[in-house]
Amino acid sequence: MKLSIGLLGCGTVGAGVVSLVRKRADKVEAMTGFRPIIKSILVRDTDKDRGVEFVDERLTTVPADILDDDDIQIVVETIGGIEPAKTYILKALMSGKHVVTANKDLIALHGPEILRTAVEHEVSVLYEAAVGGAIPLVGPLKENLTANEVTDLKGIINGTTNFILSEMTSKRIDFEAALQMAQDLGYAEADPSSDIDGLDAARKLVILSSIAFETEVHLQDVQVEGIRKVTATDVRYAEEAGYVIKLLAVGRDHGGELTLSVRPTLIPRSHPLAHVSDAYNALYVRGDAAGDLMFFGRGAGRMPTASAVVGDIIALVRNLRLGYVTSSPNISESVRKPVVEREDDCYKYYFRLTALDQPGVFAHIAQLYGESGASMETVLQKRVESGRAEIVVVTHEISSSRARLLAEKLADLPEVHEVNMVMPVESIAE
Repeated sequence: MKLSIGLLGCGTVGAGVVSLVRKRADKVEAMTGFRPIIKSILVRDTDKDRGVEFVDERLTTVPADILDDDDIQIVVETIGGIEPAKTYILKALMSGKHVVTANKDLIALHGPEILRTAVEHEVSVLYEAAVGGAIPLVGPLKENLTANEVTDLKGIINGTTNFILSEMTSKRIDFEAALQMAQDLGYAEADPSSDIDGLDAARKLVILSSIAFETEVHLQDVQVEGIRKVTATDVRYAEEAGYVIKLLAVGRDHGGELTLSVRPTLIPRSHPLAHVSDAYNALYVRGDAAGDLMFFGRGAGRMPTASAVVGDIIALVRNLRLGYVTSSPNISESVRKPVVEREDDCYKYYFRLTALDQPGVFAHIAQLYGESGASMETVLQKRVESGRAEIVVVTHEISSSRARLLAEKLADLPEVHEVNMVMPVESIAE
């Protein structure tokens, strides 16, 4: 039996979806009795070469050809952005159509509204491709790990920044050169702000945290710091001290209170996340029953993302055969967990500062660390030009508030020219 699909958008990912649906149609029909067919595709230009040959699919520039077609049961959205994608998805849901989307921005910002609309109209919304490309993250958190109370998420969930930091580490180049490489290879956009400022990772963390911690989470709940200030010098010093620098997304449930952050972090070389390089993604999950799990793979690209989209389509086809509808990601509507900034959370901290290269200066700095209750675990001192020295200190664990106060006090010392960088250090086990 034929099952008609409407595709909104046919860019890089959409073209991959077309070819993969066609390739897997026989297999899905054998498994379920339904044969998925892409009937109509919404595009802006019907004459544009999209790198895929269209056979029975009809190209249209009119949204109603898909949204008002009663024969179409599943709408797949690969347009991206907020509008018109949000309007199209809501209309599809209200028309009784199931939706599959790869739109992380839309789900992060308007997920609760979209999911409520789906529940009200007894249809499904699936969005595995919104986070992690081909890596199964949403599904395991929604289904396979529901027997667990998940307390920790931490991961590398932006391939562009991971590529940049990996190149800075392996090739010993500066940030601007690594960013240019990422742009030349198509990993970074002409305007890379969303990636390098941490916003893309923050949106993905919102989606994952809302599912894992079973509560509504918003983008403004996440403390976000990007990688613009990370220098080749920081990468080199981190390596000398036994660490690598990654843009780390972290979500934690502290007995009903959440902390959410995206920031450059030093990770011990012995930690599995330290070995996630190039444009790969990885997510580390801790459940009270399952223990520690890590999901790893390519987080973006035409076919990895298309793989996740078509995986959702196949799941929907199976559900339709069983008469099953799924939309809500286990979110409790009666209890919303507060998101807080826990000043007493303790980490090791990396400090890099530039100071006068004179006798007694380091002793004065070390005294200030002692007075602030921050003992030094690792110290590196390098002479730089103009009578200045660069000093790197990795502390033993101190609270976030103490680290911030220490940075302020260091900046006020007359011998200190600048506190160049402060970063937390992720521990191996907690």
